[in-house]
This record gives sequence, C-alpha cells and structure tokens, in this order.
Amino acid sequence: YRLAEEGPADIRIGNVASDLGIVTGSGEVTFSLESGSDYLKIDNMTGELSTTERRIDREKLPQCQMIFDENECFLDFEVSVIGPSQSWVDLFEGRVIILDINDNTPTFPSPVLTLTVEENRPVGTLYLLPTATDRDFGRNGIERYELLQEPAARSSVFELQVADTLDGEKQPQLIVKGPLDREQRDSYELSLRVRDGGEPARSSQAILRVLITDVNDNSPRFEKSIYEADLAENSSPGTPILQLRATDLDVGVNGQIEYVFGAATESVRRLLRLDETSGWLSVLHRIDREEVNQLRFTVMARDRGQPPKTDKATVVLNIRDENDNVPTIDIRKIGRIPLRDGVASVAEDVLVDTPIALVQVSDRDQGENGVVTCTVVGDVPFQLKPASEGEGEPQNKRKYFLHTSAPLDYEAVRDYNVVIVAVDSGSPSLSSNNSLLVRVGDTNDNPPVFSQAVLEVSFPENNLPGERVATVVATDADSGKNAEITYSLEASPLSSEAPGGIFSIDPDSGDVSVQAVLDREQRDTYEFQVTARDKGIPSLQGSTTVVVRVADRNDNEPRFMQDVFTFYVKENLQPNSPVGMVTVMDFDKGRNAELSLSIQPGDHDQAAGIFSIENDTGTIFSTVSFDREQQTSYTFKVKAVDGGEPPRSATATVSLFVMDENDNAPTVTFPSNSSYTVLPPSSNMRTVVATVVATDADTGLNADLNYSIVGGNPFKLFEIDPASGVVSLVGKLAPKHYGLHRLVVQVNDSGQPPQSTTALLHVFVNESLSNATVVESQVARSLHTPLAQDIAGDPSYELSKQRLSIVIGVVAGIMTVILLILVVVMARYCRSKSKHGYEAGKKDHEDFFTPQQHDKAKKPKKDKKGKKGKQPLYSSIVTVEASKPNGQRYDSVNEKLSDSPGIGRYRSVNGGPGSPDLARHYKSSSPLPTVQLHPQSPTAGKKHQAVQDLPPANTFVGAGDNISIGSDHCSEYS
Repeated sequence: YRLAEEGPADIRIGNVASDLGIVTGSGEVTFSLESGSDYLKIDNMTGELSTTERRIDREKLPQCQMIFDENECFLDFEVSVIGPSQSWVDLFEGRVIILDINDNTPTFPSPVLTLTVEENRPVGTLYLLPTATDRDFGRNGIERYELLQEPAARSSVFELQVADTLDGEKQPQLIVKGPLDREQRDSYELSLRVRDGGEPARSSQAILRVLITDVNDNSPRFEKSIYEADLAENSSPGTPILQLRATDLDVGVNGQIEYVFGAATESVRRLLRLDETSGWLSVLHRIDREEVNQLRFTVMARDRGQPPKTDKATVVLNIRDENDNVPTIDIRKIGRIPLRDGVASVAEDVLVDTPIALVQVSDRDQGENGVVTCTVVGDVPFQLKPASEGEGEPQNKRKYFLHTSAPLDYEAVRDYNVVIVAVDSGSPSLSSNNSLLVRVGDTNDNPPVFSQAVLEVSFPENNLPGERVATVVATDADSGKNAEITYSLEASPLSSEAPGGIFSIDPDSGDVSVQAVLDREQRDTYEFQVTARDKGIPSLQGSTTVVVRVADRNDNEPRFMQDVFTFYVKENLQPNSPVGMVTVMDFDKGRNAELSLSIQPGDHDQAAGIFSIENDTGTIFSTVSFDREQQTSYTFKVKAVDGGEPPRSATATVSLFVMDENDNAPTVTFPSNSSYTVLPPSSNMRTVVATVVATDADTGLNADLNYSIVGGNPFKLFEIDPASGVVSLVGKLAPKHYGLHRLVVQVNDSGQPPQSTTALLHVFVNESLSNATVVESQVARSLHTPLAQDIAGDPSYELSKQRLSIVIGVVAGIMTVILLILVVVMARYCRSKSKHGYEAGKKDHEDFFTPQQHDKAKKPKKDKKGKKGKQPLYSSIVTVEASKPNGQRYDSVNEKLSDSPGIGRYRSVNGGPGSPDLARHYKSSSPLPTVQLHPQSPTAGKKHQAVQDLPPANTFVGAGDNISIGSDHCSEYS
C-alpha cells in the first residue's frame, strides 16, 4: 500500500480482505493486526486497514532517516486471518510505503553566513558557500539558490553559481566578478535564498556577510631547512644550544613571527625550551646520553597574519658523549699457535700475514669517545688487522688478528716483545696497553733474493758475439749450504721463446752474455728469466726478469713512400693553402728517426719561394695563387734528413699540375666593334657575311665556345653557327633592309659557371661603298646607341609608306569634295542658263570655285638638253640631328650652326660624285616637314648623346637602357 505522510487519523489505506480474496460479512472470519499497530489499525470484521491517531512523519521514522528513495521508506505490518473459533489461523505480511510531502523548509546552518575573501583576488576566484539542508527529498528537496544583493552592491562584484555534485546535491559557489579593495570597502552583505521544488515551494534565506581581509602573501622563511647541533650530555639547564631565525617580507602583524614546536615528542618538550619570540633553543633539564642520544623535531615559524602563514625547519640535536671510560685490551690464542702466560711460539717459516693471536679491544663510551685506535708499538714484524669486515660491528668493541707483517728470521732476531696500545678518540683521550712475547723457531726459510724483480738493460745493436750484457746478483739471508747459489736462464712467463740460442749466463758469477749479432729493426726487446737456487734441503729459489732493450744506431736512411709524388690542384687557390702531402719514414728510432723536411728547387728553380713544407705532417703549402694560363705545372724535390750522427738523407720528386678553372671570359678577336661589312642586296641565301672569331685562355670545356645573336636581328635575316661563329644570310633582302645592320653577338664558354662576351657586327647592305665616311659615322653613332634598340636597315622606309598612304587618302578625299562642288555649280549654272538663255561668244565670269592654274615659273628647271637635272647620290639622305644648346644645331657635313629653336630637323646631305648610291632607299617623294623630337630623345648638348659608353675594344657586355622603341619615338635611326 501507499500512504502520504502527515495525514490525519482514520485515513483508509486499503482492504486486506478484498485484497486477499476473503469473503467477509458472516462474522466467522476475523482479522487481527499482529505488528505495526503504532501507526496502523484494522477492522476485525471487514479487514479495513487505516491510520491511528499517531501522526506519521517520514523524516522521523528511524528506518527512513538515511533513505532518499521513496520506495525504500515503508512500514511493515502483519495481519492474521482467524477462522471460526480460531480453528485455523493464516498470517500475512504487508508493507505501507510512506510517501514524502513538502512539509520541511530548507534551512541554512546559520542565519548569518560569514565568508572571508582576501583582497586582490583575481576575477573568477571561486568560493564554496555553506549548503542548506532540507529534510524532504526528491522534488521536495532543494531545487535552487539565489543571491540577493543590496542595491549599493549591484556592481556585479560577486556572482552566484550553483554546481551539481557527484552525489546529486547542489553546491552554491560565490565567484568574484570584479576588483576587491579592502581599503575602499572591507565588507559586503548579501542575501542568500534557497528554494525547494515542492508545491507550493518553500524557501528561506540567510545573510551572507563577505569580509574583505588584508592579504598576507608572504610566508616566513627559515634561514636553513635543517638545523643541526651537538650538545654535551649533562649540560646545565639554561645552556643555549642554537638560535632559529626566520624572516617574513610582510610588515605589521603579517610580518611578526613566533616560534613554536611542531612535530616534537613529549621528551623534546620536557628537555628543551624554545623562546617563541627570539627563536633561541636552550636546555630545560639535564640530558643523559645513555637515556637518549639524539633529539629530532620540527619548529614552526608562524606569522600573525589572518590566516597565518607558516614555515617549518627540522632540528637535529646530537647528544655528545663524555669520555669517562678507559679502553681494555684482551690477548687470546688463535688457531694452532700456542699462547700461554703471555708467550706465543712461532716458527720462522710461517707465511707473511699469518695470524698468531686474537686481540679484543672495547670501550664503554660511545661515539668518538668509544672509537678506539689500536696499534703495535715499535719496529716489529707484526701488525693488527680487523678480525671481520662487517659493518654491523659496534665502534666501541672490536676484534683484531695479530699478523706477521714480514718474514721471521731466527738467525736475525729470536724474540720479539710486541706491545699493543689502544687509544680512544675522546678529548682528552684515554689509553691503555698490553704486551705479548713472541719466540721465533729456526727453519730454512730464506730463498735467494734479487735486488730487483725486473732488471732492464740497454745494449746497442750491431754488437760482437760473446760481449757481456749484464751481471745479475742474488743474496740469501741463510748461511752455509743454504746460502750457496747457482744461476740459470729460463724463458720468461710472458714469452715461450728459450733464451739459450741468443743469451747465456755463468752459473757461478751471474754474467749474462750475447751469442749473436742484434738488429733493433728486426727485434728491439728480449726478455728472459734468471733463476737463483740455493743448496739447502729442500732447495729454495728466487728469480728476476731481465729485459734487454736493443739501443738504436743510425743504420737506416729515410725512405719516401713513393719516388715521385703527383698532385693536382685548382688554379686561383688561396695562398698558404695545402696542395699535397708526402709520406716518409725511417726504421730507426729516437733522434735517428727525427726527420727534417725541406723543399729543394728544381732544374729551373720553379719552386724557389713558392712552396713550403710542414715538418710534422709532410703537408706542402703554396705561398702564391696559381694561374694555369701562366704556368701549368711545377716540379721540385723534397729532401728528408734524419737526426743521427752522421745524418742520413733521401729525396723524392714532386710534380704539381695546375687544373684549369673557368676564370677567363672569351675574347673576340674579329670583328672589332667599330668595323663593318658590306653586303650587296643581291646576295643569295646562305651567303657568308662574316666570321666571328673568339678565343678563351682556359682549356677543355672552359674554352669550348658557342656563338649566338642576341640582338639587332628583328627581321631574322642573319644566322650564326653556334660552333664556328660563321654569320650567314638566311632571309631575302628587300628595299627596307638597305642600310646599316648592327648584330649583337654573344660568345659563351661551357664552364661552370659560364662566362660570356658580347661583340658588335656591323653589316652595311648596299650595292657598293663609295662614301665610307657616312657609313663610319653611322657605325660610330651605333656605338652610343643602347643595345636594346635595334639598328636594322632603312629607318624611314615604313614611315614613307605610311605617309604615302595618308597623302593618297587625303588627295582622294579632296577630289571627291571638288567633284561634289562642281556638280552643284553646274546644276545651278544650268538652271540660270535656262532662265536667261545662252549668249554666243560671251565669256563667262571666272567662277570662284574654278581651280587656280599653277605658275609655270615654279616648275622644276630642266638642264640644257631638256632633261631633268641629275642630282647627286646623297641628295636625299636623311639624318636626325640632336639639338644643341641655345637653339643651335649641328650640320651633319660642315658643322654649320642653324637657328632652329631646339628641334631636330631632316636635312639632305649633298655628297660628291663618289658617294654611294643611297638615294634609292633614303629618297623621299616630297619634302619632309620639320619633325619635333620626342621627349625621350637624347637631350641637347652633344651631337650624339652617349646613352652607353662603349669601350674601344670589342670585349664588352652590352645592356639596354630604359628608352622604349616605338613609332612615336625619334632617335638617330628612327
């Protein structure tokens, strides 16, 4: 069943009988509520289930305190169905789910909520606010929070944000949205309202008081993170130990520091005192090292800011021991060596480093006071060594073995009184001593001994057989037969070669002799062993290693790796650059193999002052930069001299070949820039005009030349063979092609990077050449004309054709107009005649429109034979003259000054009878009007303005200027 909480009494919940399918009404079946009667009741006859007088509050039910699922909060009950006279009884269990209603108001933990916010917090800083509680749940629980700001605070300094937590709760958060300045305003009072989702909704609110506090943004800082000090035990109370110092960059209460114990045990607080103002740490009660040997704790430095900031430092206090105990020494037997009543018996043949007694040293003190140094006093062949190397052995209790440190010799010393002294490290130190008497037993224990374990001997090569190399001597500390020694040679342990074939030894004297001639270059070291045996029983022996080092003599000449060294270098190499390296060696050693290299001049003294050689590496350097075009190879000798006495030497030949680089541009030898070639107009196709001849000082690909025409061939009349430089005519010559052609020829080599030269080839197209002066003047002018401007043929040919077309058109137009006028006049005249009639013999008045007759006197005169006067060939040659200053101009022939005001003018030049026939392609059918020069024309001041100064030679690179070429531009050729 389901039932809402807080309902009144007697609310019907349900009918158990009907729900169980039991028929009631006869009174034979009754119902009884067996459990749940605190809040429920049942009608015995009808089975009607209802509530009692006790109000059901879901939030107060114990079983529903932590339940947030409405289906999980319920009341269990039991109902028994009883038959007639209780002849049978059935027990049923039931459950009433208690439904939540909105009967609780959400509340804050306090009516006034205080939040402290530091000034200068950045915008966006988030603070968690206390959450409200609502005993209801689900939709009746908390639904939202609201922030009600006072009117003066509506500057959006704060903003409320509600976040959903992982457990489904709502968390109010206050966000800083504006600047906070405590000095301007130190608090804000806001209202925080909470609402639930019930119907009707319940709400409550609390005052949110935001306090703006001063910023304590600097923490105290200790000078050290760890303070360590030593304190003597039993120090009197009040003894200062150390002072802890911390600094705080803040001022006022935020910079006031107090010192307190941090993580410290009760014993630390009981034994030590910390001054909270000065930071002095002192003794409060006496400290016993045996009770505690170290105190380790932390001290906090805390400022008085709100909230306070802290720093901590670790203090390590070591309790220093007082030295009040004397070390003790106990000597006992060890192993099979007997020791009784302080006397130990040791045979002299015991091995060195044999333990003969056990010594135990102890000190009751600790630390340095308990660290004991134990030594053997006096010059005796015994020493102490630790009995164990374990790190766990206590410092104040150690065990030592008394070892023999040298062989014992009964013949030398029979008894040793060994005194052992133990000293602790206290201050002042305490010491004690004990002694042991060692008695030595005699044995044959001394083998022959050499004074040196390795004997090195230097012996020169090229010796005579049988020469003495060295004498070895061994000694024996024994006497009698035990001291008699014989010598023999044996192979060295490091060499299996027997020395008997080369060296021998006298068995009694120890003289070592050589039986063969030694050569250091074949072998420079011999090593063998000399053994000395005594005649004792058992016999003892000793040995030494003899190393014979064969000394060098200067018996080998220097030797070059090659008799002739050949090197190839590029020309234009920087001076002092390496050009080659020679290798030389000397099989001798030491000073005999120290070589000195030098350059020896060749037959023609080619290398004098040009080459140098580095003595250490054999590197040859050049002092000059090579030029293959001047010299292609060098030959010289290199001499090597060793440092022996007398010195030996050797020489080698060095051949150096200079490799070519593309460092020379082609040079045009023909034609020159000022020369020209005459080409008749009747020349056939493929006629050879000229041959451009060029040379290159380089070789190989760097001197492989190719030719090309790069300018001055707008009509494609000429072609040049790329390999031979032969210029041929490939187009048909027309009248417009008559005159001077300037071909710009470029010669390139095949080097990397390639180099080039530009030359001018002038071709004068005409039947003959009678007046060379005019052509030469045109060639001279072309040298001052930019290369970008083409000079090809008659410059006025196309212009004359254009003018002729214009004249024909104008004449045709005028004739048409005249014809129309005549038609009109005739029409009017006929109309007048028809009116007045025609009178015979009457002369008409001259009509205004009748064409005027030309004056016969103005006709050209004829010569005496009735023919036209014969004009010279140069009568119509037209040139363009540049204006001179002050309106004067140059005459092209006789340099007469004219008064033309600053303009160029076409003039005919009258040549003599020997002048070339240029009239045919320079002649104009009508007098040419005065032509105004374009502003881009060369300026006044010189007859021929030099746009580009060309060198007198023919090895220049032409470059065009920015004067454009067009029909409306005037120049010397257009």
